Amino acid sequence: MTRTRVTPAPEAAAAAGDAAHWVLARLKPGGLDTAIRNLARQGFGVFAPRHRVTRRQGGRFRDRLEPMFPGYLFVETASAPAPWRRIDSTLGVARLVRFGEGAPARVPTTLVAELAARCDAEGVLRPAATPEPGQKVRIHRGPFADFVARVEALGPDERVYVLIELLGEARRVALRTGDIAAA
Repeated sequence: MTRTRVTPAPEAAAAAGDAAHWVLARLKPGGLDTAIRNLARQGFGVFAPRHRVTRRQGGRFRDRLEPMFPGYLFVETASAPAPWRRIDSTLGVARLVRFGEGAPARVPTTLVAELAARCDAEGVLRPAATPEPGQKVRIHRGPFADFVARVEALGPDERVYVLIELLGEARRVALRTGDIAAA
């Protein structure tokens, strides 16, 4: 099932200027899809970026998509009177993030636009730029997930050769560029 995570695109919100702004909603447990569906139905823009992670499950490594910010959702509102109660009372939403007694804290539009620029059309974070030899990286997917390694060389077809410290020795491992990120 394909889920759209950006409604409308944050670039459109940035172009709208001060009229449109983003707030952060705390979600109820398991309420992400419900909140997205109901907020979008009410005309609010929503953004929940996701990233690929590898988890060990049943003795195997499985790739899956997980929210970048579990339990939170960016909500765009463009109306002049603040619709805080409508958002707070939406199914799936626990409450808007506030600091003190005042109105919900605004999230900088540029932050949401930059996050969206690093995501594809489905709201999935794309890999970062190609690393350089000698750079330290963290492996995100595969049997070496969460290991920190040093880039040895770049290969063809988006391959990266890294050195991983295993049992007191450096071992050379070939990985895809999308499986690593700067440490």
